[in-house]
Amino acid sequence: MTDILVGAEPTGSPVGSAPVATARAKAVRPGWTLVGPAFVVAVAYIDPGNFATNMAAGARHGYQLLWVIGLANVVAMFVQYLSAKLGLATGRSLPELCRERWPRPVVWLMWAQAEIVVMATDLAEFVGAALALHLLFGMPMPAAGLATAVGTCVVLAAAPAGRRRFTVTIAVLLMAVVLAFLWQIGRAGVSSEAFGGLVPSIGDGDGVLLACGIVGATVMPHAVYLHSGLTSGGDGRRTLRSIRGDILVALGIAGVANLAMLMIAAAALHGRGGAFETIDEIRAGLASALGPTVGLVFALALLIAGLASACVGTRSGEMVMTGFLGAKIPTAVRRLVTMAPALVLLCTGVDPTTALVISQVVLSFGLPFALVPLVVLTSRPDVMGKTVNRRPTVVLGTLVAAVICGLNMLLVVQG
Repeated sequence: MTDILVGAEPTGSPVGSAPVATARAKAVRPGWTLVGPAFVVAVAYIDPGNFATNMAAGARHGYQLLWVIGLANVVAMFVQYLSAKLGLATGRSLPELCRERWPRPVVWLMWAQAEIVVMATDLAEFVGAALALHLLFGMPMPAAGLATAVGTCVVLAAAPAGRRRFTVTIAVLLMAVVLAFLWQIGRAGVSSEAFGGLVPSIGDGDGVLLACGIVGATVMPHAVYLHSGLTSGGDGRRTLRSIRGDILVALGIAGVANLAMLMIAAAALHGRGGAFETIDEIRAGLASALGPTVGLVFALALLIAGLASACVGTRSGEMVMTGFLGAKIPTAVRRLVTMAPALVLLCTGVDPTTALVISQVVLSFGLPFALVPLVVLTSRPDVMGKTVNRRPTVVLGTLVAAVICGLNMLLVVQG
C-alpha cells in the first residue's frame, strides 16, 4: 500500500471529496465500524478453495510454496486497500463506476466474466461445505449439497445484508476457522525447514498449477467488487487511516490461517508416501498422523468456512449484477441460480477436490479483469479527487496485474 508511504493524503483527513462522491446524511458512527467490511471480505480468503490448494501444496511440496502464500496475502492487502478507497472516495462500487463510465459492450463483457468468477467462487464454497458434511456425518454428496443449500439460506435469512448482525455473524465464523487452524498447527508443530519456504521456488510437477491456484484462492476477484460496495455506503468522514488498519488486521488474520494450512500439511503429510490428492485423503492423513480429533476439527473448519464464504459469495453476486447491469433479483433466486452447477457436479460424481483446485485457477484468470479497472479508476483525478493514486501506487498496481497474467501464461504453457 504505497499510498501509506508516499502520503497520498493526510491519514486523518476525510475522504469523499471526489466529484462523483455522494452526500451522506446519516449520523456518523465511530471509526471502528469500518472493521465490518474488511472482516466480511476476509472470509473470502479462507474459503474451501484455500483448503484444497494450500493443503495440497503442503502435502506434495512441503514448505516450498510458503512464500507464494505470503506474497499473495500482501498483494491481497494492497488490492483490497485500493478497492475500499475507491468506495469511500466515490460512494460507488467498482461495477457501478464501470457501468457509468465505459461503453455498454465493454460493461456487458465485464459482467459476463464477473458472473463466471462468482460461479467459480460459489462452486468452491458450496462443494467445500458439502464435502465437510460428507466427512462429518457420512452423508451422500447430493444430500450434503442440499443440506448446504438449506444452511446457507438459513444464515442469509438470519443475518440480512446491510445489517450489523450479518457483519458480526461472518466475523465470528471467520475467527472460528482461524482458531481451529491455530490449534491444529499447535498439534502438528513446525519444522525449521519452514524458513526455506520463504525463498521463492516453484519446483517440478504440478508446482505451477498449485502456485497459480494459491494466487486465485488468496487474491479473490469477487472480494474486489464486494469491498468497494461495502465501503461505498459509509460516512464521508471515515479516514484512510482507519481503512488501512482494518485491512491489515482482518487480512493479516486470514493470512495466518492460510500459512497455517500449508504448514500443517507440510509437517504432518509431506513425505509420508500418500498422494493426498483429495480433501478426504488429507483429512484421513491428518487423523492418522495427529489423531482423530485433528481430523474432526479440520472437517468442522471446512464446514464453517464453506457456509460463511457462501453467504459472502451471494452478496458479491448481488453486487456484481446490480452494479454492472443496474438489475436486482431476490437473494433466494440468486442462491438457486449460482448453486445449480455445484449440485450438478455433486450428482455426476466429479471429484470435489479437483473441482476446488480448478475453480481457484479460474479465479486467478479472472483477477486481472477486476484489478486493471480498479487501478485505472483509482488513478483518475476526476474519479478520486485528492485521494487519487500517486505514481508509486500506479506502478505497483500495474506490476501486480502483469505478474498475475504472467503466472497464468506460464500455467497455459506447461499444460
